[in-house]
Amino acid sequence: MRFCMVTTFYPPYHFGGDATFVQGLARALVTEGHHVEVVHCEDAYRVRGRERPAAQTEQDGVVVQRLRNPFGMLSPLITQQTGQPGVKATQLRAVLDREFDVVNFHNISLIGGPGVLHLSRAPVTLYTLHEHWLLCPTHIFWKNQVQACDRRECFTCCLRSGVPPQLWRYTNLIQRSLAKVDTLLAPSEYTSRQHRAAGVTAPIEVLPTFSSLEPGSSERPADEGKPRFVFVGRITASKGIGVLLEEFARLPNFDLDVIGDGDLRHRLQAQYARHRHIRFLGSVPQRELIDAYQKATALILPSLAPEVFPLTVLEALACGTPAVVHDAGGSREAVEKTGGGFVYRSGEELRQILSALTQDARLRETLAQRARSGYERFYTRAQYLARYLRVIDTIGKSKGLAVGA
Repeated sequence: MRFCMVTTFYPPYHFGGDATFVQGLARALVTEGHHVEVVHCEDAYRVRGRERPAAQTEQDGVVVQRLRNPFGMLSPLITQQTGQPGVKATQLRAVLDREFDVVNFHNISLIGGPGVLHLSRAPVTLYTLHEHWLLCPTHIFWKNQVQACDRRECFTCCLRSGVPPQLWRYTNLIQRSLAKVDTLLAPSEYTSRQHRAAGVTAPIEVLPTFSSLEPGSSERPADEGKPRFVFVGRITASKGIGVLLEEFARLPNFDLDVIGDGDLRHRLQAQYARHRHIRFLGSVPQRELIDAYQKATALILPSLAPEVFPLTVLEALACGTPAVVHDAGGSREAVEKTGGGFVYRSGEELRQILSALTQDARLRETLAQRARSGYERFYTRAQYLARYLRVIDTIGKSKGLAVGA
């Protein structure tokens, strides 16, 4: 079949897990013999004040269309304000008018807004809900840059969060645009419930994502020295990294590796510089993450804002590493389904979990086995592709079409 992935960010022009997953899905489909094109907005990457990233030279068979516009950074800003492709419309149509069997939209916030959904001409149109952007202008239910959203006050929240308010959100643009989509793919039950509760009526299929990390061996190295825990993700307030560092500053018997980048990194790195058991490692290439996970006693995900279905948890499970997650949205689902970790709700619970993990070797071994075996049962790439292609086939048959025939 011929696939087109439409997304705002795509490696190396990206910041988070949604782009990493899109790349993993595109490569997986190519491996299975499908033709895959990805179209994304290179200008959107620079809105965050970033320069051109290091070029990727790996040839993976995915055809990538990187949109650059004479309007530069104004292009994604026009989309943000109008909810439409704007000055990118001609470039997008040139791609989407081709003969694709499936168009899968992902993060569309700055590549076209809801209006881009109307440009699909494919027999099957999908939209993967990587974030809560349809429901929240900040994408992540992080209110006023200080707390998880407790009630909708979107206009004032945008002003306090530095996000230009979007008047189109007070129209029916989202509902009209979703009418073009055959199925929304929700990575978690939590995300599906949130969109249903918000009045989204389009069909929703819960389809958990997968990790692109493929450890050559599930064997973990023997425990050596102090227990070492790892945080992997964006170093931002909504991820709870500040609270986690406060906890670990009082726990010198445990090491903590902080992997990732974000707006708080340099400030927090300076603040905790005298704590030798806390290391800031910056962004780590995907291939090096396996070693970081496998050497860790556990991954800790302290998110305060509700997660959709965090990729870092799946990466840890794939590496046979237990996951300890704060109870925030869809964070808990993979941990509970596999039994490969713990869910905590307070600092006291976190300290109790860390103590149990470091004192009980049998518990660590049991959780590591559950993590890896649970990942293999529920979250592998092969399982995702089988379900993904089944959704496409079902949609095609409901329309009387033989998609990809």
